[in-house]
Amino acid sequence: MAGPGDRKESEWIDRIISEGAVPLLEPDNCSNGWASPPGDAFMVRGPEYFTTRVKIPAGDYLLKPLGFDWIKSSVKIGDILNDPNSRVRKVIDNEFQAGDKPFVWAFNLQVPTKDNYSAIAYFTNKEPVAEGSLIEKFLKGDNAFRNSRLKLIANIVKGPWIVRKAVGEQAICVIGRALSCKYFTAENFIEVDIDIGSSMVASAIVHLAFGYISSLTVDLAFLIESQAESELPEKILGAFRFSDLDPASARTIEPSSVMSSDSLQTSLPTRWWKSIGQGFSHILHSGPQEDGSTSGSQHAKIVVDHKDSATDVKQ
Repeated sequence: MAGPGDRKESEWIDRIISEGAVPLLEPDNCSNGWASPPGDAFMVRGPEYFTTRVKIPAGDYLLKPLGFDWIKSSVKIGDILNDPNSRVRKVIDNEFQAGDKPFVWAFNLQVPTKDNYSAIAYFTNKEPVAEGSLIEKFLKGDNAFRNSRLKLIANIVKGPWIVRKAVGEQAICVIGRALSCKYFTAENFIEVDIDIGSSMVASAIVHLAFGYISSLTVDLAFLIESQAESELPEKILGAFRFSDLDPASARTIEPSSVMSSDSLQTSLPTRWWKSIGQGFSHILHSGPQEDGSTSGSQHAKIVVDHKDSATDVKQ
């Protein structure tokens, strides 16, 4: 996890940023682009959360933004950093010697659409990982630990009423409890592939939102949940904003032999998505119950942790 010099760091990061399918722009003006939203846009558990339940603005991120990919393929896209032909991997392999490579984090949101879109956010460490830190525990922990800790905060900054109603102004979930996650690790990277299609409710919400993606501005932040007083306050690993994404701007890639075999799945029929959309419409109009369950679906429910304002989607 050695850090490169300032000039060299700027060069390789600039290259990764510039080679993405959509540009890095300013947060207040990033139409069909991505940006780094201010950390204080997210509320996290404060230093006395377990006593007071008070949240505080997140502040600075632990990781540095590295890049963003908006891509699609004939199959579900996964395990991308293990592919030596992936663009981020190629830059790092070409620019650095073994043992001197920067550590990269990738969060791959696999969007449940017939065209297999993925929105992938890349980050890199600002400094070496401290021994005994929550980040070290996450990197060295097993998948059960990671699933119990990795949290997503989603803010709808701009969008139509129906999407705001479905997602809420801010949604918080421990990802591994809500969705199927796969973790791919190596000496200099960790990739988290988040299968949104693994939950019927999440699929319905995202399928609805995707219909408005060209008019949506969304902030997404990733963090490791603090579950003990000694781990407070929470800190965000990294966050990104995408705005008014054009599906046509996504870069098409072909599957590689290094992709995990269970990623090689054909898309579900459009007919199926239509039925999910109709089911979600019923959920939306039924509304959540006091205990967080949803009366409109017998197959899935939304469970709300009122103490943490967190929404977990369970099947």
